[in-house]
Amino acid sequence: MLHVGGVRTALFSWLYARRTGGKFILRVEDTDRERSTDEAVRVILDGMAWLGLDADAGPYFQTQRFDRYREVIRGMLAAGTAYHCYCSKEELDALREQQLARKEKPRYTGICRDRAAPRPGVTPAVRFRNPREGAVVVEDLVHGPVTFQNAELDDLIILRSDGTPTYNFSVVVDDMDMGVTHVIRGDDHLNNTPRQMNMLRALGATLPLFAHVPMILGADGTKLSKRHGAVSVLQYEEEGYLPDALLNYLVRLGWSHGDQEVFTREEMIAAFDIRDVNKAASAFNPEKLLWLNQQHMMRAAPVALVPHLRAQLRRLGCDSDDRQLLEGVILAQRERAKTMKEMATNSRFFFSDRIEMDPKAVAKHLTAEARTVLAQVRGQLAGLPQWDAPSINGLLNQLSAQLQVGLGKVAQPVRVAVTGSAVSPPIDATLALLGRERSLARLDAALAGAQPGQA
Repeated sequence: MLHVGGVRTALFSWLYARRTGGKFILRVEDTDRERSTDEAVRVILDGMAWLGLDADAGPYFQTQRFDRYREVIRGMLAAGTAYHCYCSKEELDALREQQLARKEKPRYTGICRDRAAPRPGVTPAVRFRNPREGAVVVEDLVHGPVTFQNAELDDLIILRSDGTPTYNFSVVVDDMDMGVTHVIRGDDHLNNTPRQMNMLRALGATLPLFAHVPMILGADGTKLSKRHGAVSVLQYEEEGYLPDALLNYLVRLGWSHGDQEVFTREEMIAAFDIRDVNKAASAFNPEKLLWLNQQHMMRAAPVALVPHLRAQLRRLGCDSDDRQLLEGVILAQRERAKTMKEMATNSRFFFSDRIEMDPKAVAKHLTAEARTVLAQVRGQLAGLPQWDAPSINGLLNQLSAQLQVGLGKVAQPVRVAVTGSAVSPPIDATLALLGRERSLARLDAALAGAQPGQA
């Protein structure tokens, strides 16, 4: 599944491509068929679409390029940069056990490297003939120069005996064919890089520049996993996070631009440079993400939040296409909620006539004495010439003064009657958004002792 680590790597690549005027390529590396399920691929494509990380090329699927990989392997076999390996799994396992017993690093020793004759009855794999002399220096854009001795790199399999190419070889051919100039990925891939560089050189290809970004850790300092929270990026959408907030949070994991915390996409593009990414791993902090999400909710134009609110409302079984109402609710609620899911949950009474009455709020605020006040409020609201928040506010304050009671004694019964709860946006804004007809109907239902929406 596409998780936050993969998203941050994609974000860094996308930002760097956008800032430099390059191309961002979406490539689904699905040679591992057990892990690359249709569902996992769907999450990648849907997740990238939700995040707005638009690709300039792709999606490409490695499983659709097998013929190309085999063509390149045939050329390498002819050139002597690859060879057939007839070793069985049992033989390789035995070799590994012997090496471990001698406390040696497990590696393929090149048994078939110079084999001339085939092994009867055995379908061979194909291995890359890695150079045995010299060193490979990865001029990493994050870590700086990292040196690997060729003597420590064994001849890795590039084509399995079942005819399927391996990941490490497929990405080399893809990078070569697609003209990739920069590879930005997690530093768990750093050990693959010298092998890939050697293969690119063997193919006469131009080497891309590499940047290996640090891992994201959980708050407990261990590698981020599903026990720390969301398994896939789409779970953040379900939980009501905004894509811009999630991207803003992830870009700050390992990168900074002065003391700035909140970034728009345009600001991220203008400021981001892969060379400024830290070498050290960063810890995922859910509370910081929640804070950033609310910041983006408060700073966004209400119209931009409408699709997110409607998506959450539909999950709750209600919806509306009334743009004025939706934007009004967003303005009234966004300082009171940290996610769009929380906003939708707290705003259901605006979009459904069957509201849930909180028994505790009813018992406290809809007493016999309160209903007397409520009846007076209802009568005066019915004759209000102009239905808007300032007019409603003036009426309630005037009635509070006449009755010589605090505004809360007037507002709270009204609030519970029209929302079902003792908590809502300011009562004048709430009534204005509900409209005269619905507000009066709910007040009538409360005075009759019925729940709104019921006969």
